Amino acid sequence: MNNAILLLSGGLDSVVSLNVIKEQGIKNILALTFNYGQKSFEKEKNSSISISKYYEIKHEIITLDWLKNISKSSLTSNRNIPMPDILDLDNKEIMKKTAESVWIPNRNGLFINIAACYAETYNYDTIIIGANKEEAGTFKDNSIEFINAINNSLKNSTQKQITTVAPLINKTKYEIVKCAIDYNIPFDLINSCYESGTKHCGKCESCIRLKRALEQNNRADIIEKIFKIG
Repeated sequence: MNNAILLLSGGLDSVVSLNVIKEQGIKNILALTFNYGQKSFEKEKNSSISISKYYEIKHEIITLDWLKNISKSSLTSNRNIPMPDILDLDNKEIMKKTAESVWIPNRNGLFINIAACYAETYNYDTIIIGANKEEAGTFKDNSIEFINAINNSLKNSTQKQITTVAPLINKTKYEIVKCAIDYNIPFDLINSCYESGTKHCGKCESCIRLKRALEQNNRADIIEKIFKIG
């Protein structure tokens, strides 16, 4: 792996993945951020721009208006985003319903294939995605099986040897937060929230997974800094 395209949402997983590949000596990195009409896009955009500047990597925003138009997800429509209780996180049935509500059709598959177009054109050999073990429980496109399948597809859909790598694929959110602390990532720049407020709402699934992991790592100071109080 000599250079890489990073799928950068501005969230914890993509930023930790960035630190992993930089630690491996990868310097030529292009970050791609996607605007598909999600409620949190302005926050994602600001986070991604700030993170790209902080780590001195190239960055581009790709707009996919049509994806919002065909999506019925609560992330892109006037439907309310689910607000599960922290105790629900290990309840597969409840989390399955939450996942169905926020699901964007073929999102990771689409993002990777767009990144592959860039990789072939601009001679990048690797696509980095922040897929992880914990979220793979309810989102199939975060699983090892998905990564293996998309790589098999890329063998036939690209002329170059382009590979998708998920550095965090075997890690839980607790472990990812621990890595983030070790890397001293700028927590004040990240955005992992589904909602559109200025701070993390602390109530959507993405937020409560992050909050629980921070609590498990005894980092109440970070919770106070990035989450909405009350």
